[in-house]
Amino acid sequence: MRVGAHVSIAGGVDNAVERQTNVGGNCGQIFTHSPQVWKHTEIDDEDAATFREETTEQLDGPWVIHSSYLVNLCTPKDGLREKSIDSMQKEVDAASRLGVEYVNVHLGAHTGAGVDQGLENAASALEELDVPDGVTVLVESDAGSGTKLGGDFEHLATVIENSDLDIDVCLDTAHAFAAGYDLSTAEGVDDTVSAFDDVIGLEHLKCVHLNDSKHECGTNKDEHAHIGEGYIGEEGMDAFVNHPDLADVPLVLETPNGEEKGFEWDIARVKELREN
Repeated sequence: MRVGAHVSIAGGVDNAVERQTNVGGNCGQIFTHSPQVWKHTEIDDEDAATFREETTEQLDGPWVIHSSYLVNLCTPKDGLREKSIDSMQKEVDAASRLGVEYVNVHLGAHTGAGVDQGLENAASALEELDVPDGVTVLVESDAGSGTKLGGDFEHLATVIENSDLDIDVCLDTAHAFAAGYDLSTAEGVDDTVSAFDDVIGLEHLKCVHLNDSKHECGTNKDEHAHIGEGYIGEEGMDAFVNHPDLADVPLVLETPNGEEKGFEWDIARVKELREN
């Protein structure tokens, strides 16, 4: 079972490996820089080499790089589009240096351009990337608030179909639930997995952000809860982590990381559910 968490690279990217093993993870996710700014921090060559070596020695993988929150591939604004493409190019280049397989990105918001135009913008923006061999861009499912796209599986499928770039998907359970895919029961999980396969194809599912939700299904509210303690709940989470079609998909947690309950607690909970 491949399960881990989103961990910090503070003090050097190589520190992420120890942070991952400390919480019981064997795969995971990082930011390469602050997700709230455009500026990318240069990764030290020695740190990058240590990261690659320790990952090979201590983890099963994969790692995922999560792109900046500022990136908006759907935008109709030329300036924001250019900044988004430039930021994504830096991320895929960093992934290649670090030996990271995936770079994950939200499609963003069309901000009035309309769904069809927004999806066209996203597909064409991704086509402008020069993605190194061994790196794949993942488009992430979204909670679907406002004009943000990616809440419907059809949005993700359209971007994949309309871009010449090889693109796969990261499914976020809290986002999908907020967007209206009911994962709170075993039947709901089966229906959602079937819908994903019908619309996108399970061959495109390369990573799952495993998060419970603090809000009810279909509310479009994105706020994560500890595994089994939100509105998806224990039944839904149990059904999801034990679904036969998802057995080999890496699970990355973005659950709350507080003092009383953090990633270590949630990863242990996921392992307990899988064992049962």
